[in-house]
Amino acid sequence: MMQAFIDSLWATARGLPVTLAIWLAAVVAGMALGFLVGALRFFAPRLVSWPLAALVETVRGVPFLVQCFLLYFGGPFVGIDLSPVMAGFVALSVYGAAYFSEVFRAGFNAVPPGQLEAARLLGLSRPATVWRIMLPVMALGVLPALANLAVILIKETAVLSIITVPELTFRVQGVGTSTFAFAETTLVLALVYWGLVEATAMLARATERRIERALAA
Repeated sequence: MMQAFIDSLWATARGLPVTLAIWLAAVVAGMALGFLVGALRFFAPRLVSWPLAALVETVRGVPFLVQCFLLYFGGPFVGIDLSPVMAGFVALSVYGAAYFSEVFRAGFNAVPPGQLEAARLLGLSRPATVWRIMLPVMALGVLPALANLAVILIKETAVLSIITVPELTFRVQGVGTSTFAFAETTLVLALVYWGLVEATAMLARATERRIERALAA
């Protein structure tokens, strides 16, 4: 039993950096893409916003595991041949972007119309209106939802073990398979993910407090 715990800790040390790297990169890429899609759905004409809405709903409606299978195993049939790590990053980024886009779109809709009218009367361009008016107003409103999605994505990284990404779950489950100590290894895995989720939540709360102080200054 003790050896299984020790082996699990070593497996965690090897898999955790991969999990964190994919997760952080996917959160950044997903937020950037989601912000772009959300802004286009809010500002662009229906000819653009409707296809984007259909794409977002499609991604949200298909389980993440199925999306990983389609990209990694089905991709080569259409000329998309990605390594497990790259396929995992792309899948997690696109999956996250669909949900991030809805958060940002809701944030745009929550900005009082009077402020947008005032910006238009002052002659502000659309990018200046977004940067100077909309983003500060929507920042506090969307932050809890963004943090919640980041937490969801860090747990979804466990799915990437199915396509042999050498992340945390893949490494620790390998110890369980070789030692048959599934209870011990699963306990270690659960505790590590719990710690990651709590750390992310604490960081989000600290960021929210800083934004509140900045807006109040």
